Formats: sequence, structure tokens, C-alpha cells
Amino acid sequence: MAAQALTLLREVARLEAPLEELRALHSVLQAVPLNELREQAAELRLGPLFSLLNENHREKTALCVSILERLLQAMEPVHVARNLRVDLQRGLIHPDDSVKILTLSQIGRIVENSDAVTEILNNAELLKQIVYCIGGENLSVAKAAIKSLSRISLTQAGLEALFESNLLDDLKSVMKTNDIVRYRVYELIVEISSVSPESLNYCTTSGLVTQLLRELTGEDVLVRATCIEMVTSLAYTHHGRQYLAQEGVIDQISNIIVGADSDPFSSFYLPGFVKFFGNLAVMDSPQQICERYPIFVEKVFEMTESQDPTMTGVAVDTVGILGSNVEGKQVLQKTGTRFERLLMRIGHQSKNAPVELKIRCLDAISSLLYLPPEQQTDDLLRMTESWFSALSRDPLELFRGISSQPFPELHCAALKVFTAIANQPWAQKLMFNSPGFVEYVVDRSVEHDKASKDAKYELVKALANSKTIAEIFGNPNYLRLRTYLSEGPYYVKPVSTTAVEGAE
Repeated sequence: MAAQALTLLREVARLEAPLEELRALHSVLQAVPLNELREQAAELRLGPLFSLLNENHREKTALCVSILERLLQAMEPVHVARNLRVDLQRGLIHPDDSVKILTLSQIGRIVENSDAVTEILNNAELLKQIVYCIGGENLSVAKAAIKSLSRISLTQAGLEALFESNLLDDLKSVMKTNDIVRYRVYELIVEISSVSPESLNYCTTSGLVTQLLRELTGEDVLVRATCIEMVTSLAYTHHGRQYLAQEGVIDQISNIIVGADSDPFSSFYLPGFVKFFGNLAVMDSPQQICERYPIFVEKVFEMTESQDPTMTGVAVDTVGILGSNVEGKQVLQKTGTRFERLLMRIGHQSKNAPVELKIRCLDAISSLLYLPPEQQTDDLLRMTESWFSALSRDPLELFRGISSQPFPELHCAALKVFTAIANQPWAQKLMFNSPGFVEYVVDRSVEHDKASKDAKYELVKALANSKTIAEIFGNPNYLRLRTYLSEGPYYVKPVSTTAVEGAE
């Protein structure tokens, strides 16, 4: 089969307009195993196929792209980088985006290979064309270019090629195309900056990080909203957070939140700014962040009362993030009755809000109530029990009611709440004393889709693995849970059939 493909490939090279041969080659290649093609890789001559890409013929171009995609997979990245340099350069400036994407996918293979990547680094013209691909209209082309440049910059040589040559000027030139392209370049810079302190240093020296931060704290509210997402990505790394603190950026973001009340357009950027602090708190110290920036906690509480579902959703998400560890839970507990009112609000929303917000509320409740076994002190157990009680008059029935609604996402989110409290003795007592609850837990007929079966299994597992469950639920129920666990999430009880004489 591979030999037939080679013969067809030679035929293509000899003919001027080999459309039929291209179709035949395309068809044959689909049936040739890749390992067979690899064995013949040395004999593959792809020049004619690349030449055909220059003809303005849609079907030929589509066929050539598909054929080349298959054949290039059979070649080692080093071979592609060394022998097809000119073709790769032409591919990046081809008017058809499918050719650019094919070329960038090969560059992607090359930059992943430590032997081949030097061929790219030594080709200034190719690097320049990759940079200019960021400015194209096609998002897939731009994303592929960003990914390749990000991968190149993982090495010292790559950082030098990108930031200590004319390539930096090309990058700045591309940024001027329009706002969208400028944000794409920022996205690349943040990706590179996040790798290491050294990478961040190269990016700050280039002036592009400073430019991003200037736009973040500028007057354009829509630009702020876009830039805060990128700055939040930078803050996921320790060295990124250190840099933002040293440059006073975190203080500036806090000050903008303080002034948000007098800004009629604050709803555009406020959710992103609050999210930034939520992530910052959970990655560093919730107590330190909340004490140093009290406006953050104040704004979260305020936003949970908002009539704007976007604001409410972000506030609920942030409370969930903040309360995902013990230190954050204690920070929230210190706010006293104000937090109790917030819990009542979240409990109410989990029943009455639109479906998407209900799910976000349930996820936040799960995060707030979960306590790992090793952190279950008497004080913390009392705290989670009081929080659970604050959600509703009968929270257990509230979540059972939600779990019976015909939305798999809601059903799973409600089961997740039960799973979060399943290893806490007070919750086990509530469950055991609630009529029909144990039967509900071990009833497999309730769940019909995979996600729901998995969620129910996690609940059973959390209960069955708890050290207090046998004592609270009793041995017979404990054994029912263990049986469910051993049978797995997708077990179906066999239906016995009785043969009746004379039946057909």
C-alpha cells in the first residue's frame, strides 16, 4: 500500500494538473498505516505537492493540505526543519488559512523537539513570519503561532531570539494592527512571563508587561476588563504575584475597587477585579489578603445582594474559592451575622435563581462545607454545621428537592453538596434521621446518565469510607454502602427470567 502511494506521488510530480492523481493519492493514503509511511519517509519527495499549493485551485489546495498532513506526520521533525525550510516559510504567507495551519502544526512539532528547534531559532525570517501570524484574522492561526512562540521561549536561546533581536520590534509592530491583536500579544507575553522569574525579567525589560499594566489601570473600562484576566493569569505564579506586589499593581487594583461606587461603568470590570483578589487570597493567605485589602471582602458581600446575575455569580464563586481552605473559612466566620445572611441568600438562590446561578451556588456551598478528616476539630465541625443550618429551614430537604429536578447538572451539584458533608458526623446523623434518605442514597434507579452515576458513587464512597458511618448508620446500612461501593458506579442488577412451557 505504501509502495502504491509512492508511485502515485511520483505521478503527481510529472503531471501539470494532476487532480485525478491527487484524489487517488489522498484515497490510498487514508489506508496506509503511519508506520509503513515512516519506513518509506526517506523516499518521500514533497516538493511538487508544495508547488501545487501555489495554484489558485480550491480542491487541489484542500487535497494537498490533507495529503501533506499525512505524509509530514511520517517524517521526523528534524528532517522537516532542515529540508523543508523554504516550504515552511512560504506556507506561513499563503493566502489560504488551512495552509498556514498545516505549516504551524509542523512548526509546533519542530519546537517540541530539542534537536529540531535550533533550526527554527537560526531562521530569523521564519520566526518573523510566525510573529506576523498572530496578527491574522483567523483565530486558529493566531493561537497556533502563540503556542509555537511560547514553546520556543522555554529555552534561554529562545528568549534571546524573541527579546534580544529585531523580532521584538516585529512583535510591537504586530500589536498596532488592532485591539484584538494587541491582546493576543499580551496573552503570549503573560504565558512566557509565567514560566520563570528569568522569563518574566525578559518580558518586563521588553516594556510589554509595563504597557499591559498601564492599560489595566487606565481609564478605558472595557480594556480594564480584558487586561485583568491576563494579570490574573500572571498572578497564578509565585514570582508573578511578587512582581505585581513590588510594582504596586495589587494596591492600584484595590484602589480602583474602592472608587468603583462612583463609576457608573464599574460593572464592566468589577467582576474581574474581585475574581483577581479571590484567586490571590486562596494562593497566598486568605487572612493576610482580606486584612490588607478589606474592600475586597466588603465588595464580595455587597455583590451577593446585587440584582445583576453576573455580579451575584462572581461573588458566589469568590466566596466558594475563599472558603475552600480552613484559613479562608475562618476569615468568613469572623464576619459573624453578615456571613450568616450571605449563606441564607446563597441558600435562597440555589432554589430560586436561574439554573446556571443555582449550580454556581451549589458549588460554592460544597466548597464552603467540605472539611478533610484531618481538619475536623470540634470547633470547625460546629462551624460547618451552623453554616449548613443557616442555608435554609430544612437544608437537607432543600438539596434533595433540587436533586430531583430534571437537570443532570443540578442533580450532580446537589449530590456534590451531600458528598461535601458526608464525612462529618453531624451530617451523617441528619441523613440517618431523615426519612428515606439512606434508601435514596443506595437507590440506583434515580440516576440515568454517566455524570449522575459518578456523582452518586462519590457520595456513597465518602459515606462508606468515613470512620463514624458504621456507628451512626448501623451495620446493616453500612454493609449496603460497602456493597454499592464494591459493585461500582454503573452496576445493573440482573433481571431473572423464568421460562414458561409453551411460550414463544
